[in-house]
Amino acid sequence: MAIRYRLKNSLWKWRGIAIAAPTISLLVIGLRLIGALESLELAMLDQFFRWRSPEPADHRIVIIGIDEADIRQYQWPIDDALLTKLLDKIRQQKPRAIGLDLARDKTDSASYPQLEKLFKTTSNLIGAYKTSDLVTSNFSVSDIKPPPALAQLDQIGAVNLVHDGDGRLRRGLLSLSLPDGKVGLSFGLQLALLYLDGEKTVPIEKIEQALNPPKLRANDGSYHQIDVGGHQFIINYRRSLQGFQTVRMAYVLDGKIAPDLFRDRIVMIGVTAVSLRDWFFTPLDGGLGSTRILTSGVEVHAQIVSHILGSTLDSRATIQSWEEHWEWLWIFGWALAGSTLIWQWRNVNAKDQKIQLLIVRSLSILVLAVSLFASCFITFIYGWWIPFVPAAIAFFGSGIVVTSYLAITAAQIRTYFSRYLTDAVVKSLLETPEGLKLGGDRRKVTILMCDLRGFSTISEKLPPEKVVEILNVFLGTMTEAIATYQGTIDEFIGDAILVLFGAPIYREDDAARAVASAIAMQLAMRSVNEKLTQQQLPEIAMGIGINTGEVVAGNIGSQSRAKYAVVGNHVNLTARIESYTVGGQILISESTYKEIEDIAKINGSMEVEPKGVSHPISIYDICGLGGIYNLELPSLSDSLQLLPIPIPITYRILEEKHLGTEMFEGELKQLSPYGAEIVSDHDIPELTNLKLHLQINDQAQQLEIEGEIYAKVLNHQQPSQIVLEQVSLSRYTKTIYVHFTTVPNNLKDWISQKTNV
Repeated sequence: MAIRYRLKNSLWKWRGIAIAAPTISLLVIGLRLIGALESLELAMLDQFFRWRSPEPADHRIVIIGIDEADIRQYQWPIDDALLTKLLDKIRQQKPRAIGLDLARDKTDSASYPQLEKLFKTTSNLIGAYKTSDLVTSNFSVSDIKPPPALAQLDQIGAVNLVHDGDGRLRRGLLSLSLPDGKVGLSFGLQLALLYLDGEKTVPIEKIEQALNPPKLRANDGSYHQIDVGGHQFIINYRRSLQGFQTVRMAYVLDGKIAPDLFRDRIVMIGVTAVSLRDWFFTPLDGGLGSTRILTSGVEVHAQIVSHILGSTLDSRATIQSWEEHWEWLWIFGWALAGSTLIWQWRNVNAKDQKIQLLIVRSLSILVLAVSLFASCFITFIYGWWIPFVPAAIAFFGSGIVVTSYLAITAAQIRTYFSRYLTDAVVKSLLETPEGLKLGGDRRKVTILMCDLRGFSTISEKLPPEKVVEILNVFLGTMTEAIATYQGTIDEFIGDAILVLFGAPIYREDDAARAVASAIAMQLAMRSVNEKLTQQQLPEIAMGIGINTGEVVAGNIGSQSRAKYAVVGNHVNLTARIESYTVGGQILISESTYKEIEDIAKINGSMEVEPKGVSHPISIYDICGLGGIYNLELPSLSDSLQLLPIPIPITYRILEEKHLGTEMFEGELKQLSPYGAEIVSDHDIPELTNLKLHLQINDQAQQLEIEGEIYAKVLNHQQPSQIVLEQVSLSRYTKTIYVHFTTVPNNLKDWISQKTNV
């Protein structure tokens, strides 16, 4: 049980992280699995290539480029005699390998025999071919057949290039499956093998390891279900400011090159003229930090050769990627970092250091974001392609999720806050610079306080859960009535409510709205009791006191805990006025009455001397409010019904909750569920609390009922003529009206039957 409790508390404590990190991780991983992030991650991979520090040029490779000037100088395509002359001049310098990236599959020219003879006598010459059956190409191409003589000697290599969806060349081929079912080596691999044959000091194991790297899988890196036919790999493009050393074909034919330029090197012959359209997009082309636009096909093959030689001879890194489960853990880790960072901020007490806090928070995000970028970029330099875009989305996305959760929580808090304050008050408190500052100001406020009559007695007889149910029904209904008239609920005090009109927002009609709200609250008590009856709970009654005066209103407390409140003697006076009320009654002070005198409807007034007040004050019993409000309470006297036979009673006076010892006698003449008309010999002051003892012998129903009722003396209209006539026949001379405050259930049922309620 203790473990479960601790687990529950931990989950609640870290609920924002528990929601954000797994949610955003699953979302990002899902996006990766469907390929939605492929283009972004490939673009970031290209940018890493461009931002990487320049490397020295690979001097093992020389490109003989056939450019626009060569095309103008010589007929295109160049004839067999010219190609024979070119290859012969290259061969004389004893290169390790010669790559002919030109189509030479025609054998019907007059000069072909000399070219064929050269092909057969040059063992380090590799010819090119292309097959359209290769499914890894995204472009439809025609077959380019290899030179027949070189094909017979197996001195050929495929020049197929693998295009990604955006048209860029990021993947290279070591080998591929041919239409006849055989395996063909790529053009770049064939040239690299010839070069490595001359490296006697390199262990054969290292060469085999470099030439057989792990095959690229369909979902490696950021790829999604790509066709990985053949033996594919990510080309580790060499970013060199000088590029590969390139010379014009004309310079070679005219002998305008160094006599040992090609010695012990790989010489690659290809087209560099833009008009011949043998140009491609690579990661080095376009984007931030690049001055290149396109890369020629022969240079792409040179990059492949350089990749193979660099990884074999120079320990240059190859591009590798993680297994999927490690990538998922990486994404979750950054989601956890982002959500934790934002979640921890919620408990920061900024106080007066808002600018410093903003700087610290911004720097925290910046530091982690830079750390993410740096870790991905540095590991890329060392040959690891770690997902940056998914991790960045997870980092920022989890932060956004936590921020959104906190915003939703704040909105919920505002909603809860609005249960006690109007929207205008909430806006004043939360959206103004002074709204939440400690301190207050003197202002005129109308204060309303309501309290349930006899609730302590009810609470003693019910379990706490039932008491809470009663309070929830009561407070919920009253809150709605108060909000209708834009009152500010300052505090719930058990079964009492303290409401402000005029703070924090002052309006000219604060007093009128307070009285209107009080009448609406009393009228709403009928629905409250209906709900309580449905839930088999006892009915309740409420008294309301209202007072108007100057108080100090504002945020009172400390920096760590404060509340909006009003302070002043008028708050205490309101509570005193409310204490004189009975259930269903509204009493207002003279200051409030003066504010609403033109539209107020009263049952009368009385002078009282509340505790703590130096002189008597007048209070008014409100029964309605005219004007735009047009509200009215049911009259007690209107509900009274004349009893056929007066009921004798005895009663004692309650003073300060102490029961007097003197016993008085009287009779009940008229009765209602809420009060009664009593005749007696004693002139009892208004607002006096009484304890009535009834002993009923109802011969009609053959009932004998005995019980005690608590009541308060009211000042109502004069007795009716019928009652006056009955009083004249009675030995009692005084008539008083009382309002019941507590009625036992057995008497309540009997009264209901007698009054047909």
